[in-house]
Amino acid sequence: MFILITNDDGYDSEGLLVLKQHLERVAEVSVLAPTHNWSASGHSRTLRQPLRVFEATLRDGSACYTSDGTPSDCVALVTLGYLKRRPDMVVSGINRGANLGDDITYSGTVAAAMEGAIYGIPSIAVSSEGRGNWHFDTAAQFLSGLVKQVERNGLPPHTLLNVNTPDLPPGEVRGVEVTRMGRRFYHDELDERVDPFGLKYYWTAGEPHELEPDDGTDVGAIANGKISVTPLHLDMTNHRMLDELKGWGLGN
Repeated sequence: MFILITNDDGYDSEGLLVLKQHLERVAEVSVLAPTHNWSASGHSRTLRQPLRVFEATLRDGSACYTSDGTPSDCVALVTLGYLKRRPDMVVSGINRGANLGDDITYSGTVAAAMEGAIYGIPSIAVSSEGRGNWHFDTAAQFLSGLVKQVERNGLPPHTLLNVNTPDLPPGEVRGVEVTRMGRRFYHDELDERVDPFGLKYYWTAGEPHELEPDDGTDVGAIANGKISVTPLHLDMTNHRMLDELKGWGLGN
């Protein structure tokens, strides 16, 4: 099994290194990750300027590749032939901070796995809840087993797995739960400032995000100290609303 590892925190992140060190025990791995942090970049691709790829070194001295493109660009580069070998799986992470519920629409970590799914490659996004003392080993140890299960069982077309691990060391995790997406409420505000030249500029920020820890959701699993595994599908159609829209007189 040949696994492409990428992320949105940048190639020199600790989470990526821990993931790489664990996965290379169970598979052949290669790293192509962004040169810098792309958190909250969403699913974006670079189309109107060239992409560059550089050889680099991870924190343990091992070789990797890095690109000035987005996380999705990194997956596309490899899938389209940069490494002259198509990956059997894409694993994106380990992200600093969970990607729960509504976060997935912003997450560069999840977007990289989505890019893999678009190309028909089984893909996993993995993120670690925390507040500075990251338990990356919790996520990496779980992924070492999960990738073997995905290799054995496969994933349906256009489907990826979004994995989130709690802010706990491996021995204190209270289990694994297969979940649906939960809800996260944002309390962002517009912060207007003025630079030394008298020109206005803005920050969009706010208080920490509020979670709704319902049972059966990714948010609920993390709140209960469990690892959350959420299958995501690229079909975002609200199928239940199709007939309702037709009732508005739209289409047949």
